[in-house]
Order: sequence, then C-alpha cells, then structure tokens
Amino acid sequence: MERLITTTVAEPAATSPGNPSVERSEERANLVRRGRRLEYFTIAWNLLEGLVAILSGLIAGSIALVGIGFDSLIEVTSGAALLWRLSIDVNEEKLERIEAITLRIVGLCFIAIAIYVSYDSITSLLRREEPERSVLGIILATVSLIVMPLLARAKRRVARGINSGAMFADARQTDFCLYLSAILLGGLLLNALLGWWWADPIAAIVMVPIIGKEGVDALRGKTCCDEAGCH
Repeated sequence: MERLITTTVAEPAATSPGNPSVERSEERANLVRRGRRLEYFTIAWNLLEGLVAILSGLIAGSIALVGIGFDSLIEVTSGAALLWRLSIDVNEEKLERIEAITLRIVGLCFIAIAIYVSYDSITSLLRREEPERSVLGIILATVSLIVMPLLARAKRRVARGINSGAMFADARQTDFCLYLSAILLGGLLLNALLGWWWADPIAAIVMVPIIGKEGVDALRGKTCCDEAGCH
C-alpha cells in the first residue's frame, strides 16, 4: 500500500531544456493526473471502508464503527468533487469558479461529519452504549492508520504543486479520517481491555470543534495551505 501511494507522489521527471512555460504546463498536467489517481484511490478505499465498517458495526452493535462507515461515504462525495475540479484544471476561465464550488462542497462534508459525530457521541454517552469487541473493526482502524497519513501527504504535495485550496481541504479531510480511526481504535481497545465504555464518545466530542472549524473555514474559502501560499 505504501509503495502504491509513494509511487503516485514521486517527484515529476525532469523535462528537457526548452520553453519554461511549456515545461511548467507539462509539470502541472502530471500533478493533475496524480491528483486524479489519488482521488480515484480515495473513492475506492472509502467505499470499501464504509461497507466493511457499517456491516461490522451493525453486527457488533458499535455505533462508533457505523459512524466511521458514514464518514467514509461522506468522503466519497468529497473525492468526487475533487475529481470534478481536477477534470477542468486546464480550463483557466472556469478554474477559479470551480475551485470555489469544490471548496464549499468539501466544507459541507466537514460540517456533516461534525454534526454526525456530535449526535453519535452524545447519544452514546446518554444511553451508555458500549461498543462490543470487533476484531474486524480493530483491523480496519489499524489499516486506516497506516493508509491515511500516506494518502494525506500525497494530496498535500499535489495541492502545493497546483496551488489548490480545495485539494488542501480534501487532504485535511483525509487527516480527520485518520484521527477518527485512531479514536475508534482507542475506544474499542479501552473498552475491551479496561471496560472504559465512555472513552470513544468523549474522544470523538473533543474532535468536533476542530472538524467544525475546518468546515467553516472551507465554506468561507479559507484553507490551511501550509507553505504553498494557495488561496
């Protein structure tokens, strides 16, 4: 898995000396193609993760697992929006408008995740719903902890290369998938080993303000663009 993503984000091959504008155009086209491959991978992974999480969550009676499944389905929407944005990257007249629309779609996905996690966590606390042991859920969360950092890093590299705020926002959403997977894994393990049934919903509630802020910033057109200086 790491080899696949690392290959995808390898630095573009040096072009032969020539017209600088042509070389920049070719480099950007390569980055856009890598971005599209990353989004196809994101969609395929989250469809698989969502299906496995929802099914295993229903079997184990774990709302946390079901929540991760719905989060994965929301990320499919974000990935599809980014594919749309990348498909028109060469059309400079439409690029700025599509970038803004895509950023808002990603922002709405953040807000949807925050609302769902809030409701899910508060409900779990009030009802004292304890997630049961789920070996499949633990495996899924562990694999996600390995895949998501690599995928997020790959997206940020492409985002810096094409100066895309929407791509940065999508990378942040991938980061949150990592955080939620860590929360899920911690909750399942703490409940199974120590009987701390409340660990999962409490940790999820702590994440809600952070997720919500990212959503609001994306809706306002703001992104944490690292050192790229995108907008």
